[in-house]
Amino acid sequence: MTDGPKYGFDTLQIHAGARPDPATGARQTPIYQSTAFVFRDAEHAAALFNLQEVGYIYSRLTNPTVAVLQERIATLEGGAGAVCCSSGHAAQIMALFPLMAPGLNVVVSTRLYGGSVTQFSQTIKRFGWEATFVDFDDLDAVKAAIDDNTRAVFCEAIANPGGYITDLDAIAAIADAAEIPMIVDNTSATPYLCRPIEHGATLVVHSTTKYLTGNGTVTGGCVVDSGTFDWSANDKFPSLSQPEPAYHGLKFHETFGPLAFTFHGIAIGLRDLGMTMNPQAAHYTLMGTETLSLRMDRHVENAIKIAEWLEKDDRVDYVTYAGLKSSPYYDRVAKICPRGAGGLFTFAVKGGYDACVKLVNALEIFSHVANLGDARSLIIHSASTTHRQLTAEQQRAAGAAPEVVRVSIGIEDADDLIADLDQALSKAAS
Repeated sequence: MTDGPKYGFDTLQIHAGARPDPATGARQTPIYQSTAFVFRDAEHAAALFNLQEVGYIYSRLTNPTVAVLQERIATLEGGAGAVCCSSGHAAQIMALFPLMAPGLNVVVSTRLYGGSVTQFSQTIKRFGWEATFVDFDDLDAVKAAIDDNTRAVFCEAIANPGGYITDLDAIAAIADAAEIPMIVDNTSATPYLCRPIEHGATLVVHSTTKYLTGNGTVTGGCVVDSGTFDWSANDKFPSLSQPEPAYHGLKFHETFGPLAFTFHGIAIGLRDLGMTMNPQAAHYTLMGTETLSLRMDRHVENAIKIAEWLEKDDRVDYVTYAGLKSSPYYDRVAKICPRGAGGLFTFAVKGGYDACVKLVNALEIFSHVANLGDARSLIIHSASTTHRQLTAEQQRAAGAAPEVVRVSIGIEDADDLIADLDQALSKAAS
């Protein structure tokens, strides 16, 4: 059930990738809690290991439960294939791994989740990779940052924490001109609100931990391949275009075409990096995807109501929600996220850092956690937590200034959430 135009999103989020279990007739996808899978015979085993046949070998590489989730997410995103892994951070490394080598760089947006800023500014240096941070609203700066050693541009569709919306079409045009892929983190938007591949993305990454699962139970990540990039157009991507020694000289792009990146992610990425999603996590996420559209509609409905209330409150300096008419990103919502601006944004509390701490401590319904995309409403003071490791300049560039709190608006009663924020702001102001 993968013909996107034939079925609507609400149907695909329940059925894509899933079929009744052939052994038992079970309608819900079973948790295949098995490390390994029996080969039919020696010839079958050899064909699997030679990538001549698709099947199950070992759950570090492939697993039937995870495979259903991969197909479902790829279908919802409009991609050719997908590889699930252990977390969103794992997905980002998995996306870069076939593209990069020592001395090469990636151009990334300054508006990223704090952990991603650290991953790109610090951790990837241990691989010999570099990252150049640029304000992606400054298109000339993005162009100028790309050089002969650049192998990708990276951004978030709806940026965490501020809820800023990236002009994906404009960035894709720049990436296309440079003959490099655009990688888009679609965690905060989900494919229900935004389909980055339709705006020129080559690869889409997710922290499935967030909205796709939607219940705060398991971590996971996913890399979706559009299947449209020509990896053999030049010599920039030898991992995909040149002979692979580990598979007797097989060329991934030549052999697998639109699925080259997906097969490489499994046969090389998961094989050697081992950042595997476990089948139980895949099961929870599959159940979460079944209600994705229903939840996202409610997240957006609540977020608009709460953001409008906060914007009028004298105890609040400003609100960054792109769904507000006052937002500089408001006009991008209809273009990039036609179903709404999501449920994630920040607001600045008068009184600064100390007032933010009081606010967080006084809330009763909102949970103070380092997560987003839950059915529950969540809050965090990014400057003292998720973005604490960044400099003050980096914090402000990322939208996580000391006077700012990030909220992930859940699906509770919006009036109850407003009342909770009202009482907590009163305590913060005192």
